[in-house]
Formats: sequence, C-alpha cells, structure tokens
Amino acid sequence: MLTVDPKEIPISKLHHYLLGSIGPRPIAFASTIDKEGNRNLAPFSFFNVFSANPPILIFSPARSGRTNTTKNTHDNVKEIAEVVINVVTYDMVHQMSLTSSPFEAGVDEFEKAGFTPIASDTIRPFRVKESPVQIECKVLEVKELGQNGGAGNLVICEVQKIHIDDEVLDENQMVDQQKIDLVSRMGGNWYCRANDASMFEVDKPITTVGIGVDALPEKIRSSRHLTGNDLGILGNMQNIPSTEEVKNALAVTDTPSLSLAKELINNNKPQQAYAVLLQVLNE
Repeated sequence: MLTVDPKEIPISKLHHYLLGSIGPRPIAFASTIDKEGNRNLAPFSFFNVFSANPPILIFSPARSGRTNTTKNTHDNVKEIAEVVINVVTYDMVHQMSLTSSPFEAGVDEFEKAGFTPIASDTIRPFRVKESPVQIECKVLEVKELGQNGGAGNLVICEVQKIHIDDEVLDENQMVDQQKIDLVSRMGGNWYCRANDASMFEVDKPITTVGIGVDALPEKIRSSRHLTGNDLGILGNMQNIPSTEEVKNALAVTDTPSLSLAKELINNNKPQQAYAVLLQVLNE
C-alpha cells in the first residue's frame, strides 16, 4: 500500500491523490457579480450541502496551485456577498466545462458558454436558465484556509430561495432522481452521470436498528462465498429469524443452495437467505 505524507509531495501530486480518491463530487455552478455588476459563472466541485435548518451550502474556489491567484468567484463574493448555485446536468456539462477556462476578470461566461441569464428574486447575481435547480444564496462568510497555492476558501452560503423546474419533479412534487440527470466530478478529466446505469437504492436504517454482522452465526460471517455487502444486508435484519420462521422460509424456497441464498440477498430477502444459508452451511 502506498502511504503519502502531504508535506513531502508536490501540491500537484497531492491534488491528484485527493481528487482522484474522493468522488464523485457534486458541482456548484456559481453565478456571481462584481461591484461593477459584471457577471461571472464558474463551476466548483469542492462543494456540498451541510445543513437544512438553517439551509447552508458551502463551496470552495481554491487558489491556483500554479500561480497562487484567487478565482474571480472568490473575489466577487467578497465584494458582493451573494451567489446563485445552479446544479449541472448531463445536457449542459460541456457548456459548464467551458466556463472553467481562465477568462480575465470582467468577461461574461454566460455569453462565452451560451447560457441564458435570468434575474433572481432575492439577490443580484443571475440564475442559469438551463439548470433545472437554481439556488439563491446570501454569503455568510468566506473562510480563507491559507495564502499559498492550492489553499481553499470556504464560501459559506445561506439559501434564500430555490427554483426547481417542473420537469424534474415527480407526482409528489419531489425531485425525481431519474429525471434530473445530474453529473459529478471525478479525478482528472473524468465525470460521472447519475442515471439508471449508475444509480442503485439502499434502504436507510433511520428508524430501524439492524442486528449487526456480529450477531450472525460464525459459519455465515466467515463464509468465503459471501461479500461484505452480502453480510451488510443480512446484518440489517431487525431480528434473527426464529426456528419456526426458518422452517417456514425453507418451505417456500427451491432446493437450498449458495447460489439461491445469493439470489435472495440480491432481491432483498435476507430472512429467506438466512434460512437457506443455515441449511446449506450446516450440511
């Protein structure tokens, strides 16, 4: 295993390890203005939501690792403490990428990339019409993490208003993850697209407590046929099936086998899978 001390390698290599390992990262497509009212638009993947009450987003336009200069976005929010954070979809990813070019201050990236500016309701920077979710924010603080190249600048934003395109909502007026078609950043030139090919569901144990992997019989825990994910699904059962429940589960299954147990696990039927595993591993 490669072990890295951040203080002993060049910033460019550290940047590669961090961004190549931590992802996919959501993209804050940030719209700002300077004190003269010039529009600026730029993407940042050091970004996430950190609180719902109050609603807080944070992104970081870091200093250039090559020139140690600050981004226009950083300079703008220090002059006008307002920003629109637009989400980025697959249909606009190449236009978005164009705005990350090192244009001079005062150049309008809306025009350069062919985006449509629309007025915000509560702040001065413009929204990106092509983005299906546009979030108007007041900047509460800019936390500068250093003065050397590569140093981040945390822009802490409080959400004032959210605009959501009806086209990405489901019948309950919630954002449909299949419709919104978001993209995210990986390392280097790589991106991810959140679609059917890449998304999967995992039930969140918010109100339930699983038995845990440690509560499973040793023969199941140590089976070389089961993956960590398999054990995780079994460990999320709320209780160990009783002897009667095991008998009932076996009565409605095909001939017990490891392949059947794996199939049941993959179909989110851990109780039946547990019963089959007991039968097979005890033979």
